Amino acid sequence: MSRTASALVAGERDVRADFPILGERTSRGKRLVYLDSAATSQKPTVVIDAIERYYREYNANIHRGVYEIAARATDAFEEARAKVARFLNAAESAEIIWTRNATEAINLVAWSWGGANLHEGDVILVSELEHHSNLVPWQLLAERSGSRLRFIPVNDRGELQLDTLDALLEGCKLVAIAHVSNTLGTILPIAEVVARAHAAGAIVLVDGAQAAPHMPVDVRALDADFYVLSAHKMLGPTGIGVLYGKRALLDAMPPFLSGGDMIRSVSYERSTFNELPWKFEAGTSNIADAIAFGSAIDYLEGYGMENIRAHERALLAYAFEGLGALEERGLAIYGPHDPERSSGVISMNFADIHAHDLASILDTEGICIRAGHHCTMPLMGRLDLAATARASFYLYNDRSDVDALITGLEKAAAIFRLS
Repeated sequence: MSRTASALVAGERDVRADFPILGERTSRGKRLVYLDSAATSQKPTVVIDAIERYYREYNANIHRGVYEIAARATDAFEEARAKVARFLNAAESAEIIWTRNATEAINLVAWSWGGANLHEGDVILVSELEHHSNLVPWQLLAERSGSRLRFIPVNDRGELQLDTLDALLEGCKLVAIAHVSNTLGTILPIAEVVARAHAAGAIVLVDGAQAAPHMPVDVRALDADFYVLSAHKMLGPTGIGVLYGKRALLDAMPPFLSGGDMIRSVSYERSTFNELPWKFEAGTSNIADAIAFGSAIDYLEGYGMENIRAHERALLAYAFEGLGALEERGLAIYGPHDPERSSGVISMNFADIHAHDLASILDTEGICIRAGHHCTMPLMGRLDLAATARASFYLYNDRSDVDALITGLEKAAAIFRLS
């Protein structure tokens, strides 16, 4: 299933053909133009088939049964874990913990590592552009532990300002930071932040929910201590996510949830716990969706993450150029305007049209975008915005989707009689 960068950049229609929903028409008979992949991605046939195949052919619980289909399910489940480890360049599969999503992975670290290591007066450092999922768990941890939150500032373009980072790192035990902003598409200088944090004695959790789907990620090159992601944003099913952690940290952490499968032995008085990664995977796992996520990774690797990144850079450049003609009519674009510094997201407002009204008008044309605060209310306050309309691209989008977006915005201008 190998593809080339040129095929993706050219927007060949065979990519869309892999995604059944993209062949559907809306109730108004419009072609579906899906520009909300930052919220969730569409699923290729191979992923849908993998879920169905599991339930039709070898549905059984894992790690327990010795019969044939149970062994097949266990092998497929653990093979998917190995694929994630390879995708992230983890040192070993044991460093990959299955969770429900990136949010649960962050909470696992907050409760397990944070509960054991954060104390009165310690500092947790996050950036001003974090998703609520990488902010609220640390607020709650700070309340429980008596630690304090500090914030790495961003400028009006949503770019990280690192001139005060060393001062902010004084007394810091943990840095929790997005790899890519879900609201603005900003790609953050993670390698630099990690290096400076480690020099100050802090560990680093990277929220990779918006990065892992769109670009190569090498957790060892980044030297991230923890890295989290959600399958549903990278062609996989909902309900399955990943926590990567360095073995030394994971070994030292107490379990997050308790019950079956995460134990080594149980008596009426006490229990001992399983080895990695199963120490953190209590109860029956989301077997089908983990296996299907493995198929999604196969699909992404078939194209090549460098090629996907190149395709999205080309689409962003085309979109920025086309949208520029609307700026004189009141279109405002937030975040970096440089495709090299942004990842597949364009966040905007159009004159006095409310973002939700704009999204509704585009919906009548079959164009799917997101409108609101995008679970980044503090960032919206920092930028003095109530909401934005966000278009987000992925490997199945092409120039015709950008053209449709621009045509839809022109329709909104006509409805609101923008000169």
